[in-house]
Amino acid sequence: MQKSEKKAIIPSYQCAHRLDRLARPYIWFLYIFAVLPVIFMIFLMFVDTEGISFKGLTGSITNFQILTEKSTIIAFFNSIKYALVTTAACIFFGFLVAYMLYKSKIKNKYLVLLILILPMWTNILLRINAIASVFKANNIITDIFGFNGYGLDIIGTDLAIYLGMIFTYLPFMVMPIYTSLEKIDPLLHEAALDLGITEFKKFWKVIVPLALKGVISGSIMVLLPCLSGFAIPKILGDGNITLIGNVIEQNFINMSYNQGSVLAIAILIIILGSILVVSKVDKEGETLL
Repeated sequence: MQKSEKKAIIPSYQCAHRLDRLARPYIWFLYIFAVLPVIFMIFLMFVDTEGISFKGLTGSITNFQILTEKSTIIAFFNSIKYALVTTAACIFFGFLVAYMLYKSKIKNKYLVLLILILPMWTNILLRINAIASVFKANNIITDIFGFNGYGLDIIGTDLAIYLGMIFTYLPFMVMPIYTSLEKIDPLLHEAALDLGITEFKKFWKVIVPLALKGVISGSIMVLLPCLSGFAIPKILGDGNITLIGNVIEQNFINMSYNQGSVLAIAILIIILGSILVVSKVDKEGETLL
C-alpha cells in the first residue's frame, strides 16, 4: 500500500509574517512622507528661522503667539462654524439617502453607491472648480438654455461654501450610515411592528439608535476635512472668507514655516483626537467597510 502524502500545513503566524513583507514598502512610504514631515514641523515650532535657512538658528516659543492673534481666532471660529453646519446638513441628507437606498428594492444597491462615490475618484480641485463654474452668473447651464446672466451668482458668499462642502463630502456620510443600516437584523423590524409601534416610532427608537455608529463615523469623516480644508473657501469663497486652512496655507506661502507648523500641529492634534473617538465608538471598524 502506498502511504498517503500529507500536505504541509503552514501555520497562521507564518502566513501573517509573509503578508507583513508586502506591507513594508507602504510602511516606509508612510514614515518618509507622513511621519518625518510631522517631526520636522514639531521641530520648527520651537525654533526661530528665516524661511528654510538654518543660519543663526535659535530656540523660541514666540511662534505660539499666532494662536492668540485675532485673525487666527476668527479663522478658527469660521472653520468650526462651517464644519458643524456642513456636518449637520450631511447627517440629514446622508441619512435620508442611505435610508431610502436601504429600504428600496434595487437589486444591486452597491452599484448605486459606486455611482455616488464616482466623483470622489477625480481630483478635488477639478470638482470644486466645476462647482464654481455653475455658481457663476454665466455658466454652462445658462448657456444651454439661453438664460445668460441669470445664473446663481453666489461665488464669494457663505451659501457657496456650504453647498460646495456638502456636495464634496456628502458621500463620506452616506457610506458609513448605509453600512450600519445593512447590518441591522431584519427580524428587529418585524419584532418592533409586532409590539404595536408605528413606522415613525420604529424609525426613531430602533433604526436611528442602531445606525448611530455610522452617523458618528461619518460625522468625523466630514468634520475633519471641513475643519482643515482650504481649497473650497479659497475658490468658492473667492478669498472673502478665511478658514484656518487658509491661514496655514498663507503662512507656508509666505515662508513663515514656524508659525504655519504651530497651526498645522494644532489641527493634527484635533484630527488624532477625532480618530481616537471613532476607534472607541466603532472598535471593529464596521461602519468604515
